[in-house]
Amino acid sequence: MQKPQQPVEFALKETTPKIGAGAVTGDKLSCTYDLVEQMQYLYVRVVKAKDLPGKDITGSCDPYVEVKLGNYKGVTKHFEKKSNPEWNQVFAFSKERIQASVLEVVLKDHDVVLDDFMGRIMFELNDIPKRVPPDSPLAPQWYRLEDRKGDKVKGELMLAVWMGTQADEAFPDAWHSDAATVGPMANSKAIVEVQHWDFGAGVISAQGLMPMKTKDGRGTTDAFCVAKYGQKWVRTRTIVDSFIPKWNEQYIWEVFDPCTVLTIVLYPELILPTIFLYLFLIGIWNYRWRARHPPHMDTRLSHADVVHPDELDEEFDTFPTSKPADTVRMRYDRLRSIAGRVQTGGDMATQGERFNLCSAGEIQERPLYSLPFVSLLPLFSMLLHSKLLPFS
Repeated sequence: MQKPQQPVEFALKETTPKIGAGAVTGDKLSCTYDLVEQMQYLYVRVVKAKDLPGKDITGSCDPYVEVKLGNYKGVTKHFEKKSNPEWNQVFAFSKERIQASVLEVVLKDHDVVLDDFMGRIMFELNDIPKRVPPDSPLAPQWYRLEDRKGDKVKGELMLAVWMGTQADEAFPDAWHSDAATVGPMANSKAIVEVQHWDFGAGVISAQGLMPMKTKDGRGTTDAFCVAKYGQKWVRTRTIVDSFIPKWNEQYIWEVFDPCTVLTIVLYPELILPTIFLYLFLIGIWNYRWRARHPPHMDTRLSHADVVHPDELDEEFDTFPTSKPADTVRMRYDRLRSIAGRVQTGGDMATQGERFNLCSAGEIQERPLYSLPFVSLLPLFSMLLHSKLLPFS
């Protein structure tokens, strides 16, 4: 029997990426990114500043730095009333998405209404040096701030700017222009001391992804990969707004059992919307079998059908009362009698009712979902996910 032909989109494809040139030396890889294609990044390390001018009444400033390259902008944290701040933050801009020829590093003073411009430093991309490990790290330098006209102003900024790859030591802790901010990345360049075997895996790219949400009226997706080998989990950075994301990240596992399985899963950013959608569908399914009447309530318990006519007359009486004193005294006596019975038997009735619910199993018949709650579930899902319908 002839084996059915596999669809083209699911068939194996041969690729020839430009992977690193490192070789296997002994039991270790000579480079931590030998299995993936090298990606070029522009790195900017903002170290510190000094001699900054005062911008408020007290003569101090609240400085922070903006690193701008085309449409991308990275921002450091700001310090309160500090003229010699230290940031030591790294920003990485993917070379594939660079659409500018000038890098601009701007120092600003944080303010309540409008931030004040303090100075800037400009770099031509053609003049930025290149660095590839194992080259020594590029030493930061002091740069004098300039105003918008190019004249020197008070204050200096220590920076290091270079072109490198994802094998750079600064890559795991850097802010990435092509990735969503999800906290610190997994340390993808750490090599474990070899005691048994080393197993390496490279997460390169993905193709043919479907749009999972809308952005500016068009379909898009934000994707990341998760890989598991043994007890160790790793997660790539999230590439935003791309149907062909490229990670080119390499991970190393120490192998104790060569028969274990490596699992790699691709996720779009749809976790919360999917949960709300599932809750909505389950709620609609269970809502049909909800209890129409509370099973623990006895309508005969109140004796509303045997109420005395005088009690109804008392209920609709005016305030102050229009009845004679004898009638009012009789009603008070009846009220004290009822209060005495309630006081002596109230606690026992409450505990008895609870015991009856638990022993009869009727507590499980209470409805789990109410109509207002079920109605709000699709709204929560729509707010987190602009559109779940296929795109035309």
